[in-house]
Amino acid sequence: MNNGWNVGSNEQGKGIRKKEEEAVLIGLIHRDQSEEQVQEYLDELEFLALTAGAKTVKRFIQKLSHPDPRTFIGKGKLEEVQAYIEQNENISMAIFDDDLSGKQVNIIEEFLKVKIIDRSSLILDIFASRAQTAQAKTQVELAQMQYLLPRLRGLWTHLERQRGGIGMRGPGEKEIETDRRIVRDKISLLKKKLEKIDQQNITRRKNRGDLVRVALVGYTNVGKSTLMNVLSKSEVFAENKLFATLDTTVRKVAYDRMPFLLSDTVGFIRKLPTHLVESFKSTLDEVRESDILLHVVDIAHPQHEDHIRAVNQVLKDLEAIDKPTLFVFNKIDLFREKNYDPFIDEEAKEEVEEGLKGNLKYQFEHDNIFVSAISRENIDQLRERLSTMVKKQYQVRYPYQTKHW
Repeated sequence: MNNGWNVGSNEQGKGIRKKEEEAVLIGLIHRDQSEEQVQEYLDELEFLALTAGAKTVKRFIQKLSHPDPRTFIGKGKLEEVQAYIEQNENISMAIFDDDLSGKQVNIIEEFLKVKIIDRSSLILDIFASRAQTAQAKTQVELAQMQYLLPRLRGLWTHLERQRGGIGMRGPGEKEIETDRRIVRDKISLLKKKLEKIDQQNITRRKNRGDLVRVALVGYTNVGKSTLMNVLSKSEVFAENKLFATLDTTVRKVAYDRMPFLLSDTVGFIRKLPTHLVESFKSTLDEVRESDILLHVVDIAHPQHEDHIRAVNQVLKDLEAIDKPTLFVFNKIDLFREKNYDPFIDEEAKEEVEEGLKGNLKYQFEHDNIFVSAISRENIDQLRERLSTMVKKQYQVRYPYQTKHW
């Protein structure tokens, strides 16, 4: 059965791509989303599609008070999308910026004759292609099963033909109940597997001793892994794509002969599927159990304040929002390149940046520093600030003794 989602099913078993596919993006302006917001979300959706291996060739946006329960967008707009796809034979998928039901996927797929993917299934696909360890693979599979379960009925197109009145339960109805039971059993099995992995991780974290823990957190693709490499002088995989890092990487670092543990965590994103956050809660234990947070932000991104709020919401859900935090505004070199007139003098630049720092500190209530992980600007100052925060944590932890390392 072709269910419209091709999650994790290419010849390598990873991702939607066999070659670069062409796609159209579809967004909806409704009561809870303005046109500006939808354009921002579609920018992000285009980057997600690129990360998964798809090239965006066209965007379609419609204004509706609420999504159509059958086709998500209106019939006229759907016909417009259909006409465009028919004129461009290379287009193999339509990607929707919001979640679709199984029934909607079937109806739209039947009408457009291309693969239908929504935002959640696209993110799940990327996670499936990025998962390396047993833990990450199990977490992704669990999220996929939880995503699939409520959509099973809509995905069974043959039920429409077999459905009758009361007492007319056809074989399809029995099949879907069987499938539901299989999916539920699989979810239960995956949860047990994750519990076992979690116990192993808890033991591993306990074995790290009494070292202070510092966690890098932030929106996806803000440069956390690059910063991790710079701060720990190690080689952690870093790439200019969304969700380049899924598995938590931990390094032992020492500044002024004072050791601590530095961990790089999975990036967050707006509209992140709830079941994905739930599945990755065990990975995010590194955040929950950390002593200090370095909240990394791409200062050059026009929506960096929205990114901060999205990350803070996840931190709040993890009950980690009140930890000692330093905002690290990365890519300051790119910010200057985008925003400064080439003839502006250095004194004026410093004045602008000091004002920006003060505004961000007032708005988000934490100290901050501007750096560039690529050009190494202010990295020494960041190390000093981090060293001071780590030392303070040790003083809190061991108030009545001097710790000799």
